[in-house]
Amino acid sequence: MDWIATFGLNYGLFLAKTLTLVAAFAVIVILIASSAMNVKREKNRRLSVERVNDRLERMGDTLSDALLNGAEKKARAKQRKQEAKQKAKAEKLGKKHAPQRLFVLDFDGDIRASAVEGLRESINALLQVTEAEDEVLLRLESGGGMVHSYGLAASQLTRLRDAGVHLTVAVDRVAASGGYMMACVGDRIVAAPFAIIGSIGVVAQMPNFNRWLGDKHIDFEMHTAGDYKRTLTLFGENTETGRQKFREELEDTHGLFKQFVAQHRRAVDIDSVATGEHWYGSQALDKQLVDEVSTSDDLMLAAARDGRDVFTVAIRQPRGVLARLGGQASRLMARTVHEQGLSRAEIGARRY
Repeated sequence: MDWIATFGLNYGLFLAKTLTLVAAFAVIVILIASSAMNVKREKNRRLSVERVNDRLERMGDTLSDALLNGAEKKARAKQRKQEAKQKAKAEKLGKKHAPQRLFVLDFDGDIRASAVEGLRESINALLQVTEAEDEVLLRLESGGGMVHSYGLAASQLTRLRDAGVHLTVAVDRVAASGGYMMACVGDRIVAAPFAIIGSIGVVAQMPNFNRWLGDKHIDFEMHTAGDYKRTLTLFGENTETGRQKFREELEDTHGLFKQFVAQHRRAVDIDSVATGEHWYGSQALDKQLVDEVSTSDDLMLAAARDGRDVFTVAIRQPRGVLARLGGQASRLMARTVHEQGLSRAEIGARRY
């Protein structure tokens, strides 16, 4: 029977080695495939530009064709022809004047402000073509998220203002916490009547499993250099000193948030609005958190009617099913968490 045991042991070792090699090979293949997919995604990224005026005109023509009779359609076509001739004549005589352009960007924010990469590239493109009379309209939607992520997003918008480009931020549904911090960068903030605005505060929370580990007789060790390298932890025993330091860090972050808002919204009574509360658009107007109650659609339509060229600008990148589902889940969680008044970021991280 010894030979059976020996055979079983040798076979087990052989099987373990084989599985280890297969696993190592699989990891290498996955890493190579992932790298190749990243390269492919980078190559497939493209700048998408659409002239909104054309879409609006097509929609208007479709509706007019259904409403006008034959004579009215002929008169309308004749008028369009005359307008085209006058425009061509003016251009021939050198009287062409390029209308002020409105460039429309979108930012749909999740917890990590993942859309900042597309925003960054769109702004890089715009800064190469914008002129003094041009304007950028940012359609912003975000319930906030991690401090450093939304700080970067706000910094990207600051680049537009530093370049002298007029920036209008339109909030149709929500710009709270880190989302409102982004909105503050705009020269003008426009909000829909029931859009959620504000939530100027900082929150962080985490569970602690130390007592559960003790009940299971599991030791947990963490070694640091520096008194405050770690304040609160998931598994260690938290101290009152650590808690106090953590609260101080939250207050410091809140102070920076308040300072940022006060710098960009000088008419706001910052102490009265930096309570973590949020308001609807019409209420936010009374508190001077926004400048106007309207919608992004109204702004774009008004610009087109004024003869301005309106363009939507976005970075398009094909995404797999899992990536799309992940992004949707992240945004849904951020909105749900905001409605419940809970944290909007990873466990223990400070966030707006």
